[in-house]
Amino acid sequence: MKTTEGITDELLETHLPRLRRYARALTRNVQAADDLVQDCLERAWRNAHRWEAGTDLRAWLFTVMHNLHLNNLRRKTPETEPMDHADYVDTNAQPPELAVNLRDLERGLAQLSPDQRQVLLLVCLEDMSYEQVARVTGVPIGTVMSRLHRARERLRRWLAGEQQAPLRRIK
Repeated sequence: MKTTEGITDELLETHLPRLRRYARALTRNVQAADDLVQDCLERAWRNAHRWEAGTDLRAWLFTVMHNLHLNNLRRKTPETEPMDHADYVDTNAQPPELAVNLRDLERGLAQLSPDQRQVLLLVCLEDMSYEQVARVTGVPIGTVMSRLHRARERLRRWLAGEQQAPLRRIK
């Protein structure tokens, strides 16, 4: 058990599955997600002295990952491949309807803006509070709530098959 300013291997290992899941949802590419998790853990380990013991390590790790992901997006256009729903669920143990629903959900998530998708995943998938999401994304809590509402509404409409009304451009 190595320790770097209070961050132990065990602490990082407890958060690894969540980091992987969030990275896969962000990048929608298995290899890119694995690279993102690796970069996140490397940066977290190097900068462990910046983490304050007693604060939420999970939120800190997600902030590191979020910032790395934004930096990657700024550097290049991401080459995404649709993820196979089998990465999330063992389809042999689940009814076929679940596989179809997961594919629909994945397509619906792809329809969201990156900001909306990130907030939705952090709140709904990672079960983070609005305050934690605000710290991770660096936006006010009201913005988190607004993005979450819009994401849920847009996803609900998409899954229900409702057409989105085209936005009017006002000059």
